Formats: sequence, structure tokens, C-alpha cells
Amino acid sequence: MTVRPFLLWPDRRLRTAASPAGPVCDDHWAIWSDMIETMDAMPGYGLAAPQIGVMLRLAVVDCSDERGRALRLADPLIVVASDETSDWDEAPPNLPGVSARVSRPARVTVAFTDAEGDRVRQDFEGLWATSVQHQIDHLDGRMFFDRLSRTKREMLLKKALKR
Repeated sequence: MTVRPFLLWPDRRLRTAASPAGPVCDDHWAIWSDMIETMDAMPGYGLAAPQIGVMLRLAVVDCSDERGRALRLADPLIVVASDETSDWDEAPPNLPGVSARVSRPARVTVAFTDAEGDRVRQDFEGLWATSVQHQIDHLDGRMFFDRLSRTKREMLLKKALKR
């Protein structure tokens, strides 16, 4: 396992939708292992492959208190989202030192290929729901600041570019 470097904003790959991962294979396991190591070194609650320059629809999420329970996702897709929202402070390592409070659905159901290669559906809520949605945004070439008002987004990006 290797801690991988992050792409830094405004690298255009952060705005590029990732390619389907397809059937789970040994290469995916190697990438997931590196991603978990990298996520834990941040520390953070999730990581999408494009954040480290791997343009595949792979993500990891671990919001457990004790850590070491990372969920590996390939080709995730939100199939149901609650009308109720929750707000969390979000900050990707691709924009060091910059964060913002983001409102997202409080609960989501996500279809994804799991680590064993099975297509499953799983319900997420709270921080797990926020992190999964954040990672799926990265896989779609979106950043958390895309969910902010224009004024807040411009202020955040101005601050980020000064760093």
C-alpha cells in the first residue's frame, strides 16, 4: 500500500467525469488499498480515485469511529435521495485549507459494485450519506463548491488561489 499524492485544484482532471470501473479485478483492489492508506493519512472520511489521478469510478468511505471499516465502491450511483437535508463542513485535500458548509440529502440509497464484485444497494445516512455523495460528485467531475451559491463559491475559490 502506498500513500498517493493528491491532484491540486485547478487540475482539469478534477472536472472530468471518471470512466466506468467495470468488473472488480486485482487492479481495483490495489487502487482501493492505496486509496484507504491515503484517506487514513489525511485523515478523511472518503476518497474518490480521480482525486489521486486515477480516472476510474472507484471510491472508498470510512466514517466509522474506530476506522478500519472502509467501504469499497465501484461505479456508485445514487438511486434514491431523501427530501430532508443535512449540513456538514466539507473540504477535499485537493483544495488544502479551504472548507465550506454544504447541504445535501440526509439519506441516500446507492447502487454500487462491492469489493466482491456483486452489484448491491445500500442505504446511507448522516456523515456516511454526505461522504458517499461527496465522492460520487468527484467521480462525476464536480467539486463540493459547485453546491454553494455563486457568491460563496467565488469567495472560496479566490481564497484557495491565494494559497
